[in-house]
Amino acid sequence: MSTKLERKYGLFTAICMVVGTVIGSGVFFKAQTVLEKTGGNMTLGILSWIITGALMIICSAMFAVMATKYEKVSGVVDYAEATCGSSYGYYLAWFLVNIYYPAMTGVLAWVSARYFGEIFGWGAAAPEVMTLAALFLVGNYALNAFSPKLAGRFQVSATIIKLIPICLMAVVGVIVGSAKGTLPDNFAAVVDPSKGGMGGLFGGVVATVFAYEGWIVATSINAELKNPKKNLPIALVIGSLIVVAAYVLYFVGVAGGASTAVLIEKGAPTAFSNIFGSVGGLILQICIVISCLGTLNGLMMGASRGMYAIAARGQGPNPKLFSQVDEITNMTTNSSIWGLLVCCLWMVFFYGANLTAGWFGLFNFDSSELPIVTIYGMYIPMFIMWMKKEKDLGAFKRFVLPIISIIACLFMIFAAVYAHGITPYLAAKEAGKFSLPVLFYLIVFAVIMFAGKLVKGKKASVSEK
Repeated sequence: MSTKLERKYGLFTAICMVVGTVIGSGVFFKAQTVLEKTGGNMTLGILSWIITGALMIICSAMFAVMATKYEKVSGVVDYAEATCGSSYGYYLAWFLVNIYYPAMTGVLAWVSARYFGEIFGWGAAAPEVMTLAALFLVGNYALNAFSPKLAGRFQVSATIIKLIPICLMAVVGVIVGSAKGTLPDNFAAVVDPSKGGMGGLFGGVVATVFAYEGWIVATSINAELKNPKKNLPIALVIGSLIVVAAYVLYFVGVAGGASTAVLIEKGAPTAFSNIFGSVGGLILQICIVISCLGTLNGLMMGASRGMYAIAARGQGPNPKLFSQVDEITNMTTNSSIWGLLVCCLWMVFFYGANLTAGWFGLFNFDSSELPIVTIYGMYIPMFIMWMKKEKDLGAFKRFVLPIISIIACLFMIFAAVYAHGITPYLAAKEAGKFSLPVLFYLIVFAVIMFAGKLVKGKKASVSEK
């Protein structure tokens, strides 16, 4: 066993990680939600996608600047350590490996199985779907643990495949919609004018926030990326721009396949069927499955390396064990096993909290989206300390970019609290019940972070790679 990861991934793989972990199933179905929130107002819908995309690009640009300054083991954890100290870096890494990565990974395994099951008419929580979800999770772990280079190639392939239906709809949808007059009509007509204005725009933005999450996972392969100080910043910026362009163009293309009223009622698959026929609908379903599996793979790449990022600093439970790298596969095998275990636990939680009557009482919450409340909150101290420490930089990189990044993070936090805290609370209150998912998620967060404190250790040294 060794403790050194080799540089095996290039710029294209890093870009595909950004694109692949952001674009999942949401892009195919969020168009319906955005149109519903904006009352079928196409202009407000496009602005919703652009505004949220701009927020993601701002944060990714901030981390791109950090990537040119810091290069150690695990991207965002290195940035946290360099700006806020080793203890802060440790707690961010502990959060990523035990909450952020595994919570989303477990959900994506189920989402992949769910859309695969729809081809055969299986229910969302059917035994066949849950069994397949477990197989997807374990299979993806095996791919990353035993053949990380193949996992990188799969990430590239899945990203290319998932862009095919998006690009087809963006191009063909606009052409067909323009020729038939559907697209101009959709821009001219508004289904529900009462949802226009700032209220509709904000509703659309909130609907798109979570479709953009996941790009930070790309920084987890920092130690395995060739020339990371050059390639990682490029990947973060280019990948983010590709995602925003794909979302906006797809949204416009979908509007060329059906009226906004129909899209609000039946969703984007109707547009695919109208333009490409029933065969096109089946192809869309297959592409969605591959899209989800690509996102699952990107998240697993982050989850499997989490404990290694902690152990490489001499911290956490048994650093010697989790810092080992297999000599044959050049993979953090022990760290991967930990990642798989925690992913399985979070998948069980998601099933019990969201796919059944609710096993956990007040602690039933959406584990796929609520970690955004804390991940963006944990970015803010890093940006503040960056402004304090980096005195050799110009005004834009030292002050302007981090300040607007902080504003972007605050908006993301507010959007998450609004969608998963205020809205469920008001709905439950109206029904004479009590529900405050954000609060009880934060309690779980606090307990897991306290457990991290108990096993933290004292040594905090990072080996330069």
